[in-house]
Amino acid sequence: MSDLRSQALDAKAWPFAEARSLLKRLGDGVPEKGYALFETGYGPSGLPHIGTFAEVARTSMVRHAFATLSDVPTRLFTFSDDMDGLRKVPPNVPNQDMMAEHLGKPLTAIPDPFGTHESFGAHNNARLRAFLDEFGFDYEFKSATECYQSGQFDAVLLKVLERYEAVIDVILPTLGPERRATYSPFLPVCAKTGRVLEAPVVGRDAGAGTIVYEDGDGNKVETPVTGGLCKLQWKVDWAMRWAAQGVDYEMSGKDLIDSVRLSGKICRILGHAPPAGFTYELFLDENGEKISKSKGNGIAVEEWLRYAPAESLSLFMYQKPKAAKRLHFDVIPKSVDDYLQHLEAYPGLDEAKRLEAPVWHIHRGRPPALDARVTFGVLLNLASVCNTEDPAVLWHFISRYRPGAKPQSSPIMDRLVDHAITYYQDFVKPGKRYRPPTEEEKAALVDLAGVLEALPGDSNSEAIQTEVYEVGKRHPFPDLKSWFKALYEILLGQSQGPRMGSFIAVYGLEETIALIRRAAAGEDLNA
Repeated sequence: MSDLRSQALDAKAWPFAEARSLLKRLGDGVPEKGYALFETGYGPSGLPHIGTFAEVARTSMVRHAFATLSDVPTRLFTFSDDMDGLRKVPPNVPNQDMMAEHLGKPLTAIPDPFGTHESFGAHNNARLRAFLDEFGFDYEFKSATECYQSGQFDAVLLKVLERYEAVIDVILPTLGPERRATYSPFLPVCAKTGRVLEAPVVGRDAGAGTIVYEDGDGNKVETPVTGGLCKLQWKVDWAMRWAAQGVDYEMSGKDLIDSVRLSGKICRILGHAPPAGFTYELFLDENGEKISKSKGNGIAVEEWLRYAPAESLSLFMYQKPKAAKRLHFDVIPKSVDDYLQHLEAYPGLDEAKRLEAPVWHIHRGRPPALDARVTFGVLLNLASVCNTEDPAVLWHFISRYRPGAKPQSSPIMDRLVDHAITYYQDFVKPGKRYRPPTEEEKAALVDLAGVLEALPGDSNSEAIQTEVYEVGKRHPFPDLKSWFKALYEILLGQSQGPRMGSFIAVYGLEETIALIRRAAAGEDLNA
């Protein structure tokens, strides 16, 4: 056994805990199908969103941990439920009237309102694949329509028909009286309208592989359940998919706990063990409300990537997946700086501890070397105090602080500079308001300027931070938090800010002293 594998057996990081659990579930040897199958699901009635990213990213982390522990081959299927009937027209697509004419039809049977693909489902599937490819995920795309119509699901669909009573006995207790009276796991696709019907099933013939349903005109219609002529209600569909494909691992959100339980029971009825799972908590907005695609109260992936690198989003997804987390724009700077901190610390860790590091999982075991580290918070405040949207201005301070650092040789920092300027433009600058100091604060500022003048020009951030602390202690502030809050509001025009020692070290002692003296003299820094 290699040292890495031996260390992974004891690693406490949650992807390794999940991987060990899956390995134990699979037992010795390779599964009969020849690989361990990981799966994520996607509902293509809308565009890929941050939940899609979270599920694929987290599942990929577990898959990589599993591959570190075992020689069993792995595959990841990203499954699109594109045979679902369209229930309502999404508000963010063109040709609304045309779309309304096709309500109830499978997504892959509806013309593409954007006019770029053969169907609406195909359009959104293409967007999903482009989305996943952008992040370099290793996956295989699966279409429900293709799987149903090609016959890949036929054997298990016939098993659902054969064990019909046992299947519905799992579902019926969860339904209201009215729904219970007409429920069937099979949803026939109407030959006349092409719509997916929730129609009463009035007859079944397991030997012939058919059902008889009553259409909207009261006619009794017999149809095979195979070949894409029927699809399944989604909880039964989920179980059928697990059984047909032999899924070994699939994550799901806390809101699907009951569905996982029901689908697991049905999967066993169909003769297969349900996959190992992992229940993750849901994201909340800044008000603590559940993020919803229909409400639009969250952050889109493209919005996060406008302000921060993808790795910071991966870190946000990695950390405490079983805890509800607020996902709003204010979390981005901290997530970026947490990522930089983990990246900086990684080379100093021993081999075993590296497996616990988030960046090991984010970068699949090969984190890049950090170049010219300056925190995102400091970059934001550099942009603020310089009142600039020019990357060259920020690079002037960075290269002076880290001699030799250049955009060409520091790609991580170069991206961060661009992100910081964009974040500054959209979130910091509109709310930036400097306030004048009180008389007590003026005295402390004059004291601080004098202390900084006495420091050697090459003082590091720790030495500067210590002196800033000492000045705060000498003056009548309720606590040091109040002192730093005053510095942020007076010098930076905001209520929160960076570690002052780090900021001053990058901005420069002379520049900081000049800024402090301007503020202490009562000069309007808003001008």
